[in-house]
Amino acid sequence: MSYQSVVVPVEGGELFAGIWGSQDSETVILAPHGITANHTCWQPLADLMPEAMIIAPDLRGRGRSKTVSEPFGLLQHARDLESLLDYLGVEKAIVVGHSMGGFVSVRFAANFPDRVSSLVLVDGGLPLKRPANVETADLVSATLGPAAERLAMVFDERSAYQEFWKEHPAFRNDFNKYVSAYVDYDLTETPTGLQPSGQIKAVEADIRELFGEDEYLQEMRLISVPTVFIRAPRGLLDDQALYDAELDGHHSELITNLRVVNSQDFNHYTIVLSIAGSEVVAGEINRLDSLSDSKQEAR
Repeated sequence: MSYQSVVVPVEGGELFAGIWGSQDSETVILAPHGITANHTCWQPLADLMPEAMIIAPDLRGRGRSKTVSEPFGLLQHARDLESLLDYLGVEKAIVVGHSMGGFVSVRFAANFPDRVSSLVLVDGGLPLKRPANVETADLVSATLGPAAERLAMVFDERSAYQEFWKEHPAFRNDFNKYVSAYVDYDLTETPTGLQPSGQIKAVEADIRELFGEDEYLQEMRLISVPTVFIRAPRGLLDDQALYDAELDGHHSELITNLRVVNSQDFNHYTIVLSIAGSEVVAGEINRLDSLSDSKQEAR
């Protein structure tokens, strides 16, 4: 499958994005990633959907967009997505967001509704339950735990980072070629060694907006396109899920036309970073695509 990359001018720097497939594709997918992730998490989906054009940015403060400076926050990510579509000459896309990328997708659909044909929220996008008795300054560690600590780690060799992820609870039983490539891409060279690319300042700014502030709840009410929420039954450490099975307290009722899919036997990472998990995502994309006029309006 063809792959190319683009660098797009945005406020604060240049946004990097990877693109799989042809610009002549009738199915166009815009895919923002999670809070400490990068665009290569979508490689399994790209392999499953060679007929689609998948546009996947490294969000500001991550991957090869690490040096993009402030402003941070979900709305700025949404504006970056608009700039990316404008640069590529794409009018409308199916928007598929994983984890924090789901929240970015909601804000994008609410603020730029003419650019979105449908939404797929993959274990993200519905407000999280705020940890009890946690101050705002401690939200990163309380919510992300080891994922946040990892950003400060320095590795002497790439193989050491691979070994770190092989022991991660989410991948002990599913460390595949996609995870290996994703992990390798994540490292950047620094004066002290190899370090994960996620910029902690960007992560801190974004995570404060994941718990259902009034503005976000109001924007959920603005979503009118067909929307699917795919829930993973296990969380970041292959343990407790991010979302209750009944979505109690996550305000799912605020999005009109929301359909919930409870996936089986995946955690928060493997729902995208495995072929089996990505088959669930691809199936929902294809279902939405067949029910919409996105093929006629994608350009």
